[in-house]
Amino acid sequence: MTTHVRFPSPYDLKAPQGAEGWERLYPYYLVFQDNLRKKEEGKFWFCDSQHWPTPFKPFDAVTVEFAVKCLGQYNTRHYLIPPANGVDYRIHNGYCYMSPVAVAPELIAGRVPQFMERAGYYFQNWDRLLANWDKKVRANIEALEALHFEKLPDVVPLDWVTEGVGLDNTYGLMETYDRSIQLLYKTWQYHFEFLNLGYAAYLDFFGFLKGQFPEIPDQAIAKMVQGVDVDLFRPDDELKKLAKLAVKLDVAAALRTGSVDAALAAVAQTGNGKQWLEAWKQAQDPWFNFTSGNGFYSTDKYWIEHLDIPLGYVRDYIVRVERGEDIDRPTAKIAAERERITQEYAELLDPEARAAFEGKLGLARTVFPYVENHNFYIEHWSMGVFWRKMRGLSRILHEAGFWSSADDMFYLTRQEVRDALFDYGNAWAVGTDPIGPSYWPLEIASRKRIMTALATQVPQPALNEPPAVITEPFTIMLWGITTESVGRWLNGAADKSSLTGMAASPGIVDGPARVLRSADELDQIKQGEILVTPVTAPSWAPVFGKIKATVTDIGGMMSHAAIVCREYGLPAVTGTGNATSLIKTGQMLRVNGSTGEVTILS
Repeated sequence: MTTHVRFPSPYDLKAPQGAEGWERLYPYYLVFQDNLRKKEEGKFWFCDSQHWPTPFKPFDAVTVEFAVKCLGQYNTRHYLIPPANGVDYRIHNGYCYMSPVAVAPELIAGRVPQFMERAGYYFQNWDRLLANWDKKVRANIEALEALHFEKLPDVVPLDWVTEGVGLDNTYGLMETYDRSIQLLYKTWQYHFEFLNLGYAAYLDFFGFLKGQFPEIPDQAIAKMVQGVDVDLFRPDDELKKLAKLAVKLDVAAALRTGSVDAALAAVAQTGNGKQWLEAWKQAQDPWFNFTSGNGFYSTDKYWIEHLDIPLGYVRDYIVRVERGEDIDRPTAKIAAERERITQEYAELLDPEARAAFEGKLGLARTVFPYVENHNFYIEHWSMGVFWRKMRGLSRILHEAGFWSSADDMFYLTRQEVRDALFDYGNAWAVGTDPIGPSYWPLEIASRKRIMTALATQVPQPALNEPPAVITEPFTIMLWGITTESVGRWLNGAADKSSLTGMAASPGIVDGPARVLRSADELDQIKQGEILVTPVTAPSWAPVFGKIKATVTDIGGMMSHAAIVCREYGLPAVTGTGNATSLIKTGQMLRVNGSTGEVTILS
């Protein structure tokens, strides 16, 4: 790749027609500033469509703000990761772009002893500190659940007067909103407390093996830490248990009855229905606090609020159980492969190197479960509660005439929501009409048109001139941004009948493609198809029983798509860059998850 070839500048990349003025939808610090053009064009930015695959509504941008800020603080201020600070980020044309911030070479050595002291303490006390993390996160979820928004009453309650409370109802409304934002901020603080260390331990193990065996495939190293049971797979496991129980108790036919309410009513009329319904109820807390999306958008649908989603998966599993299929993850097979490949490489090492190998492997296996487990507790459970509370607040202002649809609040930034709340409370206090109902409906209609226009244009994969060689390990491992992938993005695929990506999960299969761009399309997947998508979410696991393989536009060896496919024994090629643009639904594909090659056969 020649460095004079470059991607468009964000300053030259125009908005799609109808999206002009999109910049005003986001805080000033999230968009590229004209007076900083020279500085910003000197950085390489890549689009993080792995976590944020669609344009942000203004309020939803809080997820990228809190997530990436908190990621940075643990690298830069908590643990002092020797070569890496945080990741700079901007929104452009509605999409999130990132630029890793490296540590100046002359400062790296000075950070090493501080990192060893700080990170070393966590590694040496991992189980105790992780148990404390679990308590903190559950307490934070309980605090979010306890929040309650109420519309303003006609008058302050009499007992507030007689007891000398000295406050009105607007104080509690504003305080509850502020607390909800602070609890969300705390959620993301907790999210990264262990995550970066989990990746650091794996990268240390990865680097050691690359030093010992320069030709070792990345996939072989990943296999050595796979097969670890994690809570992220528990929601899917609960659905499988419910499907097996339905067949065993002979309530499967009743479960196929129409809507969720109709099906549950039909089950209740069967002889064993009470037992199955009790199991269904028990599975919901907490395991149905799971979204088919990724938790970063207010529009994500959570199982606990849309029971038709988990019931649909249960119905699919019932069909497979009745056919006599084994619907469980191949955990024994994966564990056996893990031990086989670990032993093979261990036997090639001398005693001193083998001792180091075993120590680094032990640490990687200890910390690796958190890399996936946190996802359920943060992105799914915590975020699900937060979005539910925000929708409740939006309905109150909707009923007060501030906007025309119940969920329109998400077209405001979080700061604008606070202004709208003050407007609502101010008019109530003064005894006049709020300004919001005459201002926000038109403004929101304009913003909706902008959001619709932004969604018509796929994002540029990157901006500005890329480095000659990409070496930053997190960028490669998580996002699959490599020197080779960037070269393909720049030059385009010369051969339109094949793609190359990261060999993320082994195996070779042929099958028809099913191109999906969002979780709302998951019901289109048919048995035996190959899923082609910008990125998968861990909660898509229930459809993995139908598909033969997965191909994604973005993602590295430690992306969720790669990890989940390895745990489910499915071939996967990630980080192809443009699979969803090049491949059409129905085309026959050959996916080689061992080499990273995808061939279009028809």
